[in-house]
Amino acid sequence: MSTQPDLLYSETEDDLRAAVRSLLTDRSQASGVLARAETGEPYDAGLWTSLAADMGTAGLLVPEKLGGQGATHREAAVVLEELGRTVTPAPYLSSSVIATETLLALDSEADEVAGLLKRLAGGRTVAVLALPLSTAPGAGLSEGETVTGVADAVTADVLLVPRPDGLYAVERADATVVPQTALDLTRPLASVTVGDAGGTRLADAETAAAAVRRGLLAGAGLLASEQLGVAEWCLEETVRYTRERHQFNRPVGSFQALKHRMAQLWLEVVNARAAARNAADALATGSAEAPLAVSVAQAYCSRVAVHAAEECVQLHAGIGMTWEHPAHLYLKRAKADEIALGTPGRHREALAELVSLPSPR
Repeated sequence: MSTQPDLLYSETEDDLRAAVRSLLTDRSQASGVLARAETGEPYDAGLWTSLAADMGTAGLLVPEKLGGQGATHREAAVVLEELGRTVTPAPYLSSSVIATETLLALDSEADEVAGLLKRLAGGRTVAVLALPLSTAPGAGLSEGETVTGVADAVTADVLLVPRPDGLYAVERADATVVPQTALDLTRPLASVTVGDAGGTRLADAETAAAAVRRGLLAGAGLLASEQLGVAEWCLEETVRYTRERHQFNRPVGSFQALKHRMAQLWLEVVNARAAARNAADALATGSAEAPLAVSVAQAYCSRVAVHAAEECVQLHAGIGMTWEHPAHLYLKRAKADEIALGTPGRHREALAELVSLPSPR
């Protein structure tokens, strides 16, 4: 018998949100994010240290006995909401969620796995699963020597490499990482080339496949929270701007046509929050319905984030089309997230299979 999901934020989660938002407000303003993105090196190492190590958010999913916080996916989702609101370039989703969750599915008593989890929990090491960002939970894994479209590989210290005989941890120095041109300037992609030799074997093939599925499922579920953060910022910024912008001696936000568009968007954001929270709660409680909740969240939140970002650009009119305004960063993040960890269509197909309905065409 399934338990009722808890979609509300706890006091602890609200306190965590306040702390993360305060840090990002001070250290990850849109002008700074844009300036770093222009250089091709969007990461702020000092900010990552403050967020991941000093605040301890990198270890939220890691048990206390391994140096983590012993929290749940609900708390990690709060962090991702705030990172989405600021489109902060940080390897949190790839390292602190996907890679960490993959390792947690292995034998944590093994020295190699426990040691790597402790390093990740401390926030001083970044690990990335060497798979394309577009890889959906349950999809076939790339087994070639070169894998393209790997998110945050350029800042990784360790690469988790799936091979036919298992999962390996490979130090960045033993791999070739070549940056690629990405639509989303705040989440760089790279091609990763790792030979068959080298690295530390963490698990056999069967265990590795299950662990990677678990990591990707958690990533897809919590990506919905990042998409929620993107959509919330776009809506709030659009409402603020249309209150201040005047035409015919009236705020443009007072025009009925624009009111209707923003009201519709508000409803979509509210629904997206429910879907994202449901996915995070299902992952946190280990619910058997977690795959269902994740597919629902991704199928819905991807569309809402893109719609909110498009409305943000359009309703800002001319200024929204400029490079100086951050709206384009949110639109690019939303579009890139739309294909990350499975497209909405892929998740609708998974959803149809889970509930035994004919797949949508």
